[in-house]
Amino acid sequence: MPRYLTSPGWAVAAGLVAPLVLSAVLLPARSGLANTDVALILVVVVVAVAVSGSRLAGAVAALSAAVWFDFFFTRPYERFTIDKTRDVETAVLLLVVGLAVSQLAARARRLQVIAVTDADYLSRIHDTAELTQSARSAGAVVDLVKKQLTDLLTLRDCRFEYGSLLGHPPRLEQDGTVTVGRRHWDVERRGLPDEEIELRTFGNGHFYGRFMLRPAPGAAPSLQARLVAVTLADQAGRALDTAETTRE
Repeated sequence: MPRYLTSPGWAVAAGLVAPLVLSAVLLPARSGLANTDVALILVVVVVAVAVSGSRLAGAVAALSAAVWFDFFFTRPYERFTIDKTRDVETAVLLLVVGLAVSQLAARARRLQVIAVTDADYLSRIHDTAELTQSARSAGAVVDLVKKQLTDLLTLRDCRFEYGSLLGHPPRLEQDGTVTVGRRHWDVERRGLPDEEIELRTFGNGHFYGRFMLRPAPGAAPSLQARLVAVTLADQAGRALDTAETTRE
């Protein structure tokens, strides 16, 4: 399950307790505060909890805020009942708005994580492309790509075989999918196969070899990460092709 959908215990606890604590702080000023103002203040707490990136924590905060708003700020006080229709509407709006805002805040946090991740991917591609242009040896590019693949795909080991096609290991395809034999392997659900996986390298249409990937236990890189891996392998292929052309 993606991490932004999971919720650390502290975030859920904060969502549960924070609206109660704020309600207790506001309680002495209850007579001078309009209930709509109290509801708006409680929504701020919901947002603060949801910014952690957890939808569950934000939802818990929204429910907690609605409950304590009812208990402390609607008549009869200190009871889970509401006499006035307007207070019922405010409590319902507090819950609905709190839930909606918490989802938006969690989504914003998710998008921020994706943007940071994209920047890291682009940096890897840029660094490899830059080395491809400046390196005197294609081997230096291959070595860099091995390190990049190890970090990117969470590998225990990565090696390069020049011109080899022995055996029929699982394969990381050009579209980022993984095949075992002729069957598609569900990486998102099962993680990478617990055996060496080949990633073939081409330059200008010529096959130059393959990276042999040994995943760490439980490694399940995203499709985006796998596509970046294919791009890095292609850059190594271009470096190998350039080196061969230069020798000729």
